[in-house]
Amino acid sequence: MTRTQAGTAPRPGHRATRREWIGLAVLALPALLASLELTVTHLALPAIGRDLRATGAQLLWIVDVYAFLLAGSLITMGTLGDRIGRRRLLMIGAAAYGVASVLAAYSPSAETLIVIRALLGVAGSTLMPSVLSLTAAMFLDPRERTIAVGMVIAGVSGGTAIGPLVGGWLLDRFWWGSVFLLGVPVMVLLLVVGPRLLPEHRAPAARRLDLISAALSLAAVLPVVYGLKQIATGTSGRLPVLSIVAGLAFAAVFVRRQQVQADPLIDLRLFANRAFSTSAGALALGIFVLWGANYAIAQYLQLVYGLSPLRAGLWTAPSAAGVIAGSILASRIVRLVSPGVVIGVGLALAAAGFWTLTQVGGAGGLTVLVTGSVVVSAGLGPMMALATAMIVAAAPSERAGAASAICSTAPQLGGALGIAILGSAITAVYRDEMAGALPSGVPTEAASVARDSLGGAVAVAGRLSEPLGSELLGVARAAFIQGFHLSAAISGVVMAGMAVVVVVLLRHIRAGS
Repeated sequence: MTRTQAGTAPRPGHRATRREWIGLAVLALPALLASLELTVTHLALPAIGRDLRATGAQLLWIVDVYAFLLAGSLITMGTLGDRIGRRRLLMIGAAAYGVASVLAAYSPSAETLIVIRALLGVAGSTLMPSVLSLTAAMFLDPRERTIAVGMVIAGVSGGTAIGPLVGGWLLDRFWWGSVFLLGVPVMVLLLVVGPRLLPEHRAPAARRLDLISAALSLAAVLPVVYGLKQIATGTSGRLPVLSIVAGLAFAAVFVRRQQVQADPLIDLRLFANRAFSTSAGALALGIFVLWGANYAIAQYLQLVYGLSPLRAGLWTAPSAAGVIAGSILASRIVRLVSPGVVIGVGLALAAAGFWTLTQVGGAGGLTVLVTGSVVVSAGLGPMMALATAMIVAAAPSERAGAASAICSTAPQLGGALGIAILGSAITAVYRDEMAGALPSGVPTEAASVARDSLGGAVAVAGRLSEPLGSELLGVARAAFIQGFHLSAAISGVVMAGMAVVVVVLLRHIRAGS
């Protein structure tokens, strides 16, 4: 049975059937794949560099071009789904993603892989807006919708958890291209069962897509994300700043155009809704601190503790489980407690987790790190599920795709900003500590490399004789831990402040609504 309709407004008592719940399981597959793909690509980089003789710059572009095109295309794809049909967009995106995945797996050169990764980013931008808008359309009862959105968020977190395990297993047994083939069976299954289980929904009497606004949205997001990533990697000079300024200028033009368009790409009036704007802000800031923490924790595990990428992934898996548990439990708790209070308490819990992370490096070993990261993720899980549900529910039915795109774009921008700002804070403290703590006897050129980053210090220490190498390594790791502590403290303050703001601004939303 195929339904083409636009009504996605919440309808209390309109219970979903078995068909909708099975459809939700289908939608969870691309949600899981969206996060899993990023994880396994990072693990495959060493093998890709060796087999394709890729330079360091090419390896960065293999990762970054996907993220750039994904973030830049989300708004356009979400709005396109409102116009041509959200299931139709999902099917087109799934087919394109599957074909591009096969091409990526058998890329003959680094240049070819970069181009195909760009296509994967565009195809990937169709997934989450379609998944969220279809979920909203299938589950009209507010309580069931919250449960369904929580399960989608759990699927995304599940991809983060199993990515290092699946990717490590494949890379131990097969060639690097096998990690890209992970998406193929998922997309084939989606193409086979999707038309049978997923209803079609589109906005009634939708006009043609505004291509100028679509280009402006891409021109606004891409330079900002690029500039933030350059800052996060320690690139100095004018280019990152000019890139961000250019993106903000295009964003201003984009906003102005949306204000005068009869059928805008993004209806800016959505942000006048307190639940919508507060939820979007909480989602962006929550991912800001989460990605910043994940960035720091990955470096701590591999460069301070000396773990392999696979073993580091095993130690981070419990934190992903925290997000899954928090997002699923939130749908039950919110029946009795106001969503604003649930989110606020969760953010306060995350703040407590960041305080725990400020104690990393002491006698507790990795136990403190894992405990803190699990508490952080368990606190952020309810926010991610409930904020996403409220953003989708606050939008009119004809804007469900665009609202879902905002749900996906806000975390992308917040995460990029978190890595850039919190990563820069760690780097600044590290360099300041290293300026006066370098052991005497380290050659001038080696000292410059060691002062720049912990990764550089680890590489230099391996080439120095003992005990000088160990002494340099100890000083560098201590300097990084100081920066780690500052990053965790900043994140804790941000979460504590956001907890108060959310409780105040969302106090009008009742429990069970």
